[in-house]
Amino acid sequence: MKSYVISCCSAADLSKEHFERRDLKYLFFHFELGGTEYQDDLGASVPPEELYRRMLEGESTKTSQVSIGEYTEHFETFLKEGKDVLHVTLSSGISGTFNSARIAAEDLKEKYPERKIYVVDSLAASSGYGLLMDALADRRDEGMDIDALYQWCEEHKRQLHHWFFSTDLTFFIRGGRISKASGFIGTMLNICPLLNVNHLGQLIPREKIRTKKKVIKRIVEKMEEHAEGGVEYSGKCYICHSLCEEDARAVADLVEERFPKLTGSVEIYPIGATIGSHTGPGTVALFFWGDERVD
Repeated sequence: MKSYVISCCSAADLSKEHFERRDLKYLFFHFELGGTEYQDDLGASVPPEELYRRMLEGESTKTSQVSIGEYTEHFETFLKEGKDVLHVTLSSGISGTFNSARIAAEDLKEKYPERKIYVVDSLAASSGYGLLMDALADRRDEGMDIDALYQWCEEHKRQLHHWFFSTDLTFFIRGGRISKASGFIGTMLNICPLLNVNHLGQLIPREKIRTKKKVIKRIVEKMEEHAEGGVEYSGKCYICHSLCEEDARAVADLVEERFPKLTGSVEIYPIGATIGSHTGPGTVALFFWGDERVD
């Protein structure tokens, strides 16, 4: 079996320790906060707590994807070592980074015709993207070669579920995901929208639920409905949050109660700057493996 690397970007929202432990290579998105540009470097430059505090204080944010040149440099590091590359990008339903990675890969195939470079659109985001990368690392460690792993990823990526809610609609309104009128009414009525990522990798509002207590219950009901095996689900479960760890812990406690056969405890991560710049604080997301997303 040829030597190869599995690669992604920092928007997979895992910890540096997790990336290193699973031998997952990564490169950084970029974001701007208050007029200064930073790398989305897993919170090293701007810790999540500082990011969300400054957003609440009114500092503007915007993000920029990895450039073709950055992808070229990243991939070539491994190609020069005689290694093949399987790179998985942030969802094309959220970012144009898939096209940039694909262009870089096609250019490098001419220079390194003996090497394999696969680029996959994850159709995933944040720690759901991270959960997909973790599954790929499992299969690599079990001995799956790069061709079979690429095929497995393409065949199974839509079985990864993303469900999330927000208790603060400010940044969803600002980003145009919720209209100003709906946001105003939702705030007045204490509505916490429940959203998911569809089969095209796009963020889709699904339900309007009043009160945080009810939306926490509902998001776990969605896991019961869609998880592989229902309440017998025995896979991994990740949760991420933006400055609302207590809410994330409440979801995790309920998941661990309802799904006693989970592989390990629920893992909780902060939402990083790439995704968090758009969601703002108050978002909790739940990720697990289940039936295939079809809408």
